[in-house]
Amino acid sequence: MTAAEDVSAGRLSGPAAADRQAGSGRTILLAAHTGRPAARRSARAVIARLTAAGVGVRILEPEAADLGGGQPATVVPVSPAAAAGAEMVLVIGGDGTLLRAAELARGADVPLLGVNLGHVGFLAEAEPEDLSEAVDQVVAGAYSVEERMTVDVTVRTNGEVIAATWALNEATVEKAARRRMLDLVIEVDGRPLSRWGCDGVVFATPTGSTAYAFSAGGPVVWPEVEALLMVPICAHALFAGPMVVSPRSVLAAEVIGAGSDQDFGGGDNEMSSAVLWCDGRRKVDLPPGARVEVRRGARPVLLARLGTGAGEGAAEVGAPFTDRLVEKFGLPVAGWRGRGAFHREGADRDRAASQRDEELGGDA
Repeated sequence: MTAAEDVSAGRLSGPAAADRQAGSGRTILLAAHTGRPAARRSARAVIARLTAAGVGVRILEPEAADLGGGQPATVVPVSPAAAAGAEMVLVIGGDGTLLRAAELARGADVPLLGVNLGHVGFLAEAEPEDLSEAVDQVVAGAYSVEERMTVDVTVRTNGEVIAATWALNEATVEKAARRRMLDLVIEVDGRPLSRWGCDGVVFATPTGSTAYAFSAGGPVVWPEVEALLMVPICAHALFAGPMVVSPRSVLAAEVIGAGSDQDFGGGDNEMSSAVLWCDGRRKVDLPPGARVEVRRGARPVLLARLGTGAGEGAAEVGAPFTDRLVEKFGLPVAGWRGRGAFHREGADRDRAASQRDEELGGDA
């Protein structure tokens, strides 16, 4: 069986298999939102550019047909082996596509790099207009890798574990019945904190602070801060503000079972129907009496950051988180006179002076 057949069959044996696939010893898994024509066009262009540079490319089986036949790429099934031995997973799409690809990258311990074709795209590193430059930096190895904290989630009923999963952005306990409140008791580090009649509660990472948690009224937390967030959703209580706790804490939510509904005016089991969503992708139905425990994940997700590693003159496609907030939310910063502003003004003056010197020299 050839190396390509090994990959297609999901029979990878680590980096050696990827080394055999590409002459340069480098392989990248490409994941795209192929439902969008722009993503399909971009994916084809990336495949051509990478293979021309001697970098092997894998594409996922469900996306292969949409990307068109004859692509110089190896088709792999969606499995834990898809990203094994790859240098990175390059994602073309929005945050939803990147979260889908994170399931493959996390298990293979390889970084993700996203090109945003979605609406906000906080997890993405580059915008469509930066695509060509971003691919050049990947080929040149001009990127760094940072760890993003995850959460491990355990669901128990009567002390028995019925589900174990994880999330990069958030784990959310939500009501299953639209017309009923959810009755939850919240716990921090083994001690009860409060009981809420609510629509749910979001347990988020710093990475997820700008996602569902932010929409529910939670704070924005810079990615390098190590913390866990707990944000109630429409809680009927005075003490129900968002909370930030230690990354060593264990958070829990217990779904109050039938027989306790009277405190909030409920009258049937529907009051306590709940569901757990992790990153909006992995779902667990929660029966009355279920307990959801959230703690720091044992394995992080790796994100690639561009603009480093190529020496002086490397293009800065990736932006610091503050700049990202300003760009994504359209925040007003006119009138800022900070250090960076003075540096830019100084650079502009130096360039203008240099141009004048050149002009004078030419006249002489």
